[in-house]
Amino acid sequence: MAEATAVGPPTVAVVLAELAALEDPKARAVNERHGDDHGVNLGKLRAVAKRLKTQHDLAKELWDTDDTAARLLALLICRPQAFGRKELDTMLRTARASKVLDWLVNYVVKRSPHAEALRVAWLADPDPVVASAGWALTSERVVKGSDGLDLVALLDVIEAQMKAAPDRLQWAMNTCLAQIGIAHPEHRPRAIDIGERLEVLKDYPTPPNCTSPFAPTWIAEIVRRQDGR
Repeated sequence: MAEATAVGPPTVAVVLAELAALEDPKARAVNERHGDDHGVNLGKLRAVAKRLKTQHDLAKELWDTDDTAARLLALLICRPQAFGRKELDTMLRTARASKVLDWLVNYVVKRSPHAEALRVAWLADPDPVVASAGWALTSERVVKGSDGLDLVALLDVIEAQMKAAPDRLQWAMNTCLAQIGIAHPEHRPRAIDIGERLEVLKDYPTPPNCTSPFAPTWIAEIVRRQDGR
């Protein structure tokens, strides 16, 4: 009777081959319109991650391939707490695809013990993509724990800089503006006023049953829901 052969963890090559087999030209066309150079359906990508479970070493190897689908998978199977501050900073600065940037901040950096230090450093960074990550982390603080944040100063910066900011940075600053208006009633009138005067994303196409990203509309709708009206 033959002895059973132990099956080890999958290699990077095996995982890349699986991702390549999931490539869909139609999905790639849609993704590329949103700044993502891959053609893997995200539902199928998440299914692969669910099967692999947490494998931090494999995640680091996948990230190093510089392949967008592989990097997205890496962010789903990594251990966020295991990354060092410098490592996360380098990852952000070398990420290219929009979805990779979003997932890196939301799935990894926000769960890292270095999140606050990176938030402060990135917020002041001259690179607008890096600064947008700082604003995304600041929005999280605004909602979940604003002690120590100078909300007036944040509104001052938003008022002065959001209108002319590059798209990604503008979106992140606008999100922070809306979250301040939603979570902090004492600053709500000013947040709404800034949004109305700057008109950022006022004409953004919004599907039915979705909330507009235009800050005054966004604030009013979420406050209405919270009040049960």
